[in-house]
Amino acid sequence: MTAPPSPPSPPSPSGSSGRVPTRTLVIAGHGMVGHRLVEQLVAARATRHWRVVVVGEEPRPAYDRVHLTSLFEGATPEDLSVVSADALADPGVEFRTGERVVAVDRGARTLRTDTGVDLAYDVLVLATGSVPFVPPVAGRDAQGCFVYRTVEDVAAIRADAAGRRVGAVIGGGLLGLEAAGALRSLGLETHVVEFAPRLMPMQVDDGGGAVLRRRIEALGVVVHTAAETEEIEVGDDGRVAAMRFADGTRLEVDLVVFSAGIRPRDDLARDIGLAVGERGGIVVDDTLSTSDPHIRAIGECALHRGRVYGLVAPGYEMARVVADRLSGGDAEFEGADLSTQLKLLGVDVAAFGDAHGAGEGTESIVFSDPVAGVYKRVVLADQGTRVVGGILVGDASQYAGLAAMARGDLPTPAEPGALLAPAGVGASMAGTGIAGALAGTATVCTCNNVTKDTIVAAVDGGVCELDALKTCTTAGTGCGGCVPLVTTILDDRLAAAGVEVRRVLCEHFAFTRQELFDIVRVKAIGSFRELLEGHGQGLGCEVCKPAVASMLASMGSGYILAGEQASLQDTNDHFLANLQRNGTYSVVPRVPGGEITPAQLVAIGEVAAEFGLYTKITGGQRIDLFGARVEQLPAIWSRLVDAGMESGHAYGKALRTVKSCVGDTWCRYGVQDAVGLAVALELRYRGLRAPHKIKCAVSGCSRECAEAQGKDVGVIATEKGWNLYVAGNGGLRPQHAALLAEDLDTETLFRIVDRFLMFYVRTADRLERTATWFHKLEGGVEYLRRVLIDDALSICADLEDDMERHVETYACEWKATLEDPERLRRFRSFVNTDEPDPSIVFVRERGQIRPTPVALPVASS
Repeated sequence: MTAPPSPPSPPSPSGSSGRVPTRTLVIAGHGMVGHRLVEQLVAARATRHWRVVVVGEEPRPAYDRVHLTSLFEGATPEDLSVVSADALADPGVEFRTGERVVAVDRGARTLRTDTGVDLAYDVLVLATGSVPFVPPVAGRDAQGCFVYRTVEDVAAIRADAAGRRVGAVIGGGLLGLEAAGALRSLGLETHVVEFAPRLMPMQVDDGGGAVLRRRIEALGVVVHTAAETEEIEVGDDGRVAAMRFADGTRLEVDLVVFSAGIRPRDDLARDIGLAVGERGGIVVDDTLSTSDPHIRAIGECALHRGRVYGLVAPGYEMARVVADRLSGGDAEFEGADLSTQLKLLGVDVAAFGDAHGAGEGTESIVFSDPVAGVYKRVVLADQGTRVVGGILVGDASQYAGLAAMARGDLPTPAEPGALLAPAGVGASMAGTGIAGALAGTATVCTCNNVTKDTIVAAVDGGVCELDALKTCTTAGTGCGGCVPLVTTILDDRLAAAGVEVRRVLCEHFAFTRQELFDIVRVKAIGSFRELLEGHGQGLGCEVCKPAVASMLASMGSGYILAGEQASLQDTNDHFLANLQRNGTYSVVPRVPGGEITPAQLVAIGEVAAEFGLYTKITGGQRIDLFGARVEQLPAIWSRLVDAGMESGHAYGKALRTVKSCVGDTWCRYGVQDAVGLAVALELRYRGLRAPHKIKCAVSGCSRECAEAQGKDVGVIATEKGWNLYVAGNGGLRPQHAALLAEDLDTETLFRIVDRFLMFYVRTADRLERTATWFHKLEGGVEYLRRVLIDDALSICADLEDDMERHVETYACEWKATLEDPERLRRFRSFVNTDEPDPSIVFVRERGQIRPTPVALPVASS
């Protein structure tokens, strides 16, 4: 479209801070984008020349609409506020909340609000955003039907959900999955209904959609794709009762949330005769001017070059362009990068560039790992020499590097197939390698258009902390997806300058895991919310939430799925079972020391036969049962608990097993009671939550049949007592344990193991095995001896007290779950029926079930 003439530019800055504004800018709409314009003007000191009036119809100033779901997890509307103190204090800015612009006289350049206030303007910016799209289905206005867009919507949903059982979300896109997370957090059986054949059809392809669906269903959310809702059935009380689909099926529900997309809010523009698109949106040119040169439009209401942007980053860029224009600049909006990195219901999803390979001559490399729930697709152009787009589901750790390649900020490697290998070139790009390879002009934060050069300049100028870096550059203050890369650039720059880099847990806590654990312990903090309010910021994330959950559990905070604790847990802990490749779960009862009674063996056999489970004796002296559907778990565990068994914590970062030989009870070479000690160790440390899983072993003699020297804690019998080995295992990089002490009596052995395990729990990083942690200790095993045996730090009494507290407060999580009907509500079938989930299919092999074969391709298409 031909650009209309722009309104006159403001006078050049005079340098006088006391200048009285001579022109008036009215911003209609106080959402995230409208407020970003205010912040840009305040930062540029443009309010010396412009009187800025912001008219927002919601009863509060702008807030972070992207993180609405956090309101269901304990956050308050005030926590979501994006209004800075500088904006509130600027005398050139007037905020009018609870008002809406209802009429505009373009000739006189005046407007009226719904409160009857008349305002004159020199420039009017429409930042009216969008409205939720509600499909025209019968019954959509029934009681119990909601949209998901504002703080008030959240409050209404929460109030209505009390006492309800089943909720459904119409729409399986980004907003729909966010809404599903909200209903799930309220304890409702949650269904997602999507018209398209896959979830998130705009962002992911069929392969990515399949993996995303499996991951979402594993959380207990029921997914219905290719489902057209024809009617919301209404009961005699006027309340929603069921949903009826085009194929004739029904779904009984108590609450429905419409989240099927958005539509530009352009009604005011239509009323005053501005040009709008055929399918909605206020038409703007590259200067964001509308068909009236004195009116501009930004954000989700604007239609630029035939496109409406539904993401916050393009809106922020529009706000920057308008702020520059109002300050006398010549910036233009040339479109925006639609790359996105999200975490939906705890699942990583990212799409960037030409994600679907729509460009001519493109080809794709695809990696799919259904076992891990990971799908990756990289789209290449120019005979496979240039990355132009891609999709990541389940693991977005390579997003920063791949997106930079798609933008041209990083070169594509000669063998692009290695980009998708789990430990290949792409993996290194997610780490420190990307910071050095990234061009200085590369955009690191797309929300705020912050380049690597800007970040580097700030660090070189003396900024040493992430919070300060975010404040002065605005990088990472939008969606937050770039924070890992921003942190990497900060750390690399500091390290290059010889500055010691402090590895904090995440952006929400300026402490290491060890420091945070000490805060929790010393101040007796009992909830994530309490810790965040007193020692953190923001809303928390997938890094700090499970880490803090582990700390609280290791300090004896009670049932891990009670109240707020439930929302902090990883998938496996959420259902007290390990998720398997086909969406079923494993059941692993504890068998201390491998010692099991005939009655318990019979009980396991009966359960396996009745529920049709696959059974396997493991190398850790357990009997694993595989193939249980989520709704079967309570019934299975009820039988096992009745037989005197308890959770083996195979699902947790906790003590897994204490393996043993038969010791001197049966073996002619044994010199000590290995089984008795193994049972005692396992019963003492069962349920101990730690940075990583822990495995132990006890051998009854030096022949080492239990392989104790390959465990996190290993004990080998001697004629004088017990030798204690620690920090073996190592996972991917196996290693022998280190000999910590020799010829210990049993009481001393337990005392030192108490100290060792609690010292590890206190001081290791998240997801750090004992072997890795041990190698980071300056002084190695001699240092451990000084701390744990000689008590050089005078902390041994505290460590022992912490362990005693754990022992005293331990309770089997499955037994506690079975005793409470409310807790059992989370274990629901994947479908609203008592019939088995038809998507779970087994074949028989060697007399037992196993999942149907699934290919694990790395193939080109």
